[in-house]
Amino acid sequence: MIRLLLAALAVSTITGCTGLETLRQASKPNDLYLLTPKSTFSSTLPRVQKQIVVQEPTATAAVNTDQIAVQPTPLQVQYLSRARWVDRAPLIVQTLMVESYENSGKVAAVGRSTVGLRADYVIVPDLREFQGMVVNNTGTSSTVRVEVRMNIKIIDEIEDKIIASSSFQESILAASDQTPDLVTAFDDALGKTMRDAVEWSIRKIHTHTANNPRSY
Repeated sequence: MIRLLLAALAVSTITGCTGLETLRQASKPNDLYLLTPKSTFSSTLPRVQKQIVVQEPTATAAVNTDQIAVQPTPLQVQYLSRARWVDRAPLIVQTLMVESYENSGKVAAVGRSTVGLRADYVIVPDLREFQGMVVNNTGTSSTVRVEVRMNIKIIDEIEDKIIASSSFQESILAASDQTPDLVTAFDDALGKTMRDAVEWSIRKIHTHTANNPRSY
């Protein structure tokens, strides 16, 4: 009987320790990571006296999250532990694109669709890739390539039609597989993708406005 009681007490103690460890792990805060807008653009970028609305990008469920996605294989998606974006990835991209258009200084006004801005043109992004890809795994460390790919459509609100569509992609090799280096690679890849998308869309809007003066 004494042996049974001691065994039961030992199991209870182990279970209690496991429960406490789980609580300790759950109580550890996640590290939150920001990304930055683009602020440098071509000096030859034309100015358009139009109002632009940037919609929230569409994305797959694997990307439409605040978790930082890494694919160990092309058919598997995992997420970094104890690390999160400050918001869902599509919302982050939408906010940073709005700020990037503002930073260009080449549009009359820009905002989200929720602010009630009367748009001349609507930017419709589709965030197709926003993850790290493990390209080499030695067992002790991994080489990770961050890939960002967006399709951008421009809709003329007056004519109610798509006037242009294009895809933009950047791949950046992270300095290491540590979270801060991965986030830096994400920031670099997204920044270059947004720069190309913003410059392309401003030029397309400028050309469309010049070729359709009666619509404005």
